[in-house]
Amino acid sequence: MPIDTVEDVIAALDAIIQRAWDEKCRIGYFAALYRRVTRAVRDGIARNQFSNGPLMEKLDVVFARRYLDALSAYQTHGKLSRCWRVAFDACEDESRLILQHLLAGMNAHINLDLGAASAQVSPGDQIAQLKDDFDEINTVLASQVGAVEDEMSALSPLIKDLSSVGLRTETTAINFNIELARKAAWFTAERLAKEPAVLHDVTLAGLDLAVSLEGRAILYPPFKGEALRAICAAEVRDVRRVIEILAADTPAEPAAGAASKTLEPRPAAGHSAN
Repeated sequence: MPIDTVEDVIAALDAIIQRAWDEKCRIGYFAALYRRVTRAVRDGIARNQFSNGPLMEKLDVVFARRYLDALSAYQTHGKLSRCWRVAFDACEDESRLILQHLLAGMNAHINLDLGAASAQVSPGDQIAQLKDDFDEINTVLASQVGAVEDEMSALSPLIKDLSSVGLRTETTAINFNIELARKAAWFTAERLAKEPAVLHDVTLAGLDLAVSLEGRAILYPPFKGEALRAICAAEVRDVRRVIEILAADTPAEPAAGAASKTLEPRPAAGHSAN
């Protein structure tokens, strides 16, 4: 299916989330968060939140294609970036926190994909035209990440303990800082926009290696292992239930058990990750 509009992106994410729900696969965790962000960007474009709506839709589509292409390559055993492989491989590891899965996806998509997509839609001197709207996305991201953090209490009742063991501050959680990531993405965008295209592959390969190491640090921090295991043990273990809450349009109650109206319960297909 061609991906040419924000609605195409949302439809593709819907399909990924539904397949993940069917297969009880944790790949659906990040996809559900990403769909929420994409819907928020779509709504922002519709209400003229951005100074250049058509350019923002183009960026949204190019940005999303990088994730969709990486996932397709992973599922068909094709070639993909190191950082996305780290994130996708971890979806088979039930000992990781829900938050770690979300952050590993955000790490790959923001730290590698966002700068590359921005330079692609605004090459050369055009990159300066993107800066204000690029910054405005911070508002969109903050609102969606904040909403998900509120819902995490329904999924991970001990997640607040990350602060007490030194794995969360006001800006950073488990080695990931979204504000710094977006600043780094803009630096990458400017570099790629201004350097000769022949150097892009080398630049992105080096960045991919660094981002993959960051992904491993998020998923497998070299300390506080016992604390993370205790937090993980208290989390909701039902993969489908986690996807339902993350995919919901409105916050879910901890005790709710019905499937989200965007998901259709049916016999699981393929492998089970639970």
